[in-house]
Amino acid sequence: WWHFDFLENLDGVEPFTPEQGIQFHNVQTKARGIKVTGDIDFSTHPMLEDYSFLHSIAGDATPKMTIPSPNMLFFRGKLEKDAYKNDYQLFQHDVSKAYKKAIQAFYDRGCRYLQLDDTAWAVFLSEKGLKQIEAFGTTPDELRQLFAKSINDAIADRPDDLTVTMHICRGNFQSTWTAEGGYDAAAETIFDGLNLDGLFLEYDDSRSGGFEPLRYVKRSDLQLVLGLVTSKFGELEHPDDVKRRIEEASRYVSLDQLCLSPQCGFASTEEGNKLTEEQQWAKLRHVVEIANDVWK
Repeated sequence: WWHFDFLENLDGVEPFTPEQGIQFHNVQTKARGIKVTGDIDFSTHPMLEDYSFLHSIAGDATPKMTIPSPNMLFFRGKLEKDAYKNDYQLFQHDVSKAYKKAIQAFYDRGCRYLQLDDTAWAVFLSEKGLKQIEAFGTTPDELRQLFAKSINDAIADRPDDLTVTMHICRGNFQSTWTAEGGYDAAAETIFDGLNLDGLFLEYDDSRSGGFEPLRYVKRSDLQLVLGLVTSKFGELEHPDDVKRRIEEASRYVSLDQLCLSPQCGFASTEEGNKLTEEQQWAKLRHVVEIANDVWK
């Protein structure tokens, strides 16, 4: 699990088996969950060794470490510690404090490029998500502020030479998804309220909406990575279609700030998406070839 594997190794968080898995479009994951039972903190973590191994074999390349955003603990964690149930601000403070320690620990191992993966933002983008927000006992405005503060506080003291980006998508399991809807409802917060160096944005089909929300980008130093090449299926997109969509996005943000990537990973869980290994390599080559044509 891309997120549970990291989160359950934070202090105060435990794995458990719920009654059912997470419901995706026409498929459900196996039952797995996490619960917050004590004070959240970061002391050590097995993924530090994972990064050290990656760093040791990266050669001249810049190795990137990806971990779930602090918001994923709120979004997927069952809050059993009473103090956190009654005080989301205290919860956010402790999570951000733990992430500060985690970020510094990865930096001390040599990490200079860290990505926060965050599917929680999808909760703002659909009617289904708005019902989830209501179930949390909060409002969309309050939750947007909480999510933004959680990220900004976590990365506030990062070293100057550490690049931190965030990936947003709407679910990725066995080539299917959980949410749909454009970025509009959270666009101002995402594009003008987060102190990140870059955003990886799912944009591979109509579920992601149009590029109009990019009008909220105010910073010239914010890199936007358009996930126009799907990682869910093996068929290759027509290069001209991808280039046209990059051109559309450039009406809102300078081409110099835009990049290209797959829309998500090929395996968010051990089951993976419905692609062969060769199809995955072909997708990556496809991205590089199109990018070389666009940014000559």
